[in-house]
Amino acid sequence: MTTVSLPLPTTPQIDPLIDRFGRQVRYLRVSVTDRCDLRCSYCLPKGFDGYAEPADWLTFAELERVVAAFARMGVARVRLTGGEPLLRRNLVDLVGKLSAIEGVRDLSLSTNATQLGKHAQALKAAGLARINVSLDSLDKACLNHVTGRDSFDAIMAGIMAGKKAGFTPIKLNMVAMRGVNDHEIERMAQFCLNEGFILRLIETMPVGDTGRNAHYLPIDEVRPRLIERFGLEPCAQELGGGPARYWQTADGRGQIGFITPISQHFCATCNRVRLSVDGTLYLCLGQEEKFELRPLLRDGCSDAELEAAIRAAIELKPERHEFIEQPAKIIRFMSQTGG
Repeated sequence: MTTVSLPLPTTPQIDPLIDRFGRQVRYLRVSVTDRCDLRCSYCLPKGFDGYAEPADWLTFAELERVVAAFARMGVARVRLTGGEPLLRRNLVDLVGKLSAIEGVRDLSLSTNATQLGKHAQALKAAGLARINVSLDSLDKACLNHVTGRDSFDAIMAGIMAGKKAGFTPIKLNMVAMRGVNDHEIERMAQFCLNEGFILRLIETMPVGDTGRNAHYLPIDEVRPRLIERFGLEPCAQELGGGPARYWQTADGRGQIGFITPISQHFCATCNRVRLSVDGTLYLCLGQEEKFELRPLLRDGCSDAELEAAIRAAIELKPERHEFIEQPAKIIRFMSQTGG
């Protein structure tokens, strides 16, 4: 008997998502909740209660549809954000569904780590590849002041649980704030190098009143002393699909990333869009252009109609933000947009 080998089925090729400025969108940040158990001074004001209604949150099935549509159009990186994403009930189930989508090659999570100790092992088993943790200070009093909660112990326990679960690399995001934590930056860098974490220093952005009052510090004031202290050199290896510019130690074992949306913006190479928990696609963190997907999803749109809507949304993506020219333009808070 002659055996005939038939070609394996292949996924139909769909044109990639390219905006009107020639940038290909490869990265989708998905907010699964706008709730948070902390009140970081640069993100949410005290007493804020303007959250989306749970009935308006995209369901896991709707989120899966949207991510699958983006993946068919070449978006390989997906990050789950919030608010604090681990407050969304049964998030591990969503991680399992999204990690199984063809084309999603890098599924990651941004978290404040307060809940990570309870979920790290399950998230890893479900297919989550990486975690980024917000950690603005190693001083307990300072961190509790920034986060508005007694949060230090829970955050540190969560970070170490993530390390024990096998997440690597773990990136620690430190928002650099003049007069708040800038004196701690070298200490944080040394901690990360010792523990095998990657430190990412981030400039504050004027998103909402909280962002505009967040003690802006240009990263250029910090980078030279870190380069000298730790013998850093530019890192040729890509360490994620985001905007960080990485430097590494001479032996290549430690890395520090610098994210400079204000002093050295990276709009010309922006490759990402954000999906809020209520199904709004935000095309730029520093502009108002947006596109509502939830009505289409709940009206029973086809996959082709969903993809067409996403392409129409990408056409709205602006060339650049105007944080410097119009710092008071964006009144929504960061948690409402999705990390």
